[in-house]
Amino acid sequence: MPQKVISFHYTLTDAAGKVLDSSSGREALAYMEGVGQIIPGLERQLAVMKKGDKKKLHVPAAEAYGMRDQQMVITVRRDELPAKEVKVGDRFNGGPEPHAPIFVVTQLTQEEATLDGNHSLAGMDLTFDVELTDVREATLDEISHGHAHGEHGHSH
Repeated sequence: MPQKVISFHYTLTDAAGKVLDSSSGREALAYMEGVGQIIPGLERQLAVMKKGDKKKLHVPAAEAYGMRDQQMVITVRRDELPAKEVKVGDRFNGGPEPHAPIFVVTQLTQEEATLDGNHSLAGMDLTFDVELTDVREATLDEISHGHAHGEHGHSH
């Protein structure tokens, strides 16, 4: 079965209904099936929809960005950080690997910094209001690159 590229508009809200992200005013988000470009719970539910469908999809935390992992919250000496001037909210790459976690400074003392490597949406159940705008076969170029090139298959 050929791989598909699915494009959709979305509004993402948390359990309280607060809007966290939206594609409103932008090009629809396009992804290629089965390569992990979007969270698993959303991909699974979009796969059974058809072009033009509009739905509210609920994705539990375990199928979204996972549960929070306390082992990803670490305390380090401030002089171990890659920057001299650091403030709460600063972000640091956790390593040279392509999928290394990003650590966010959550607390500072004179000597230490607390860093959280959990995704900011970890532990949260999410709701997506979606509209499927396109379903098409992936191009050979997209398959060889392992990702979608937008709604019409062109490179960005």
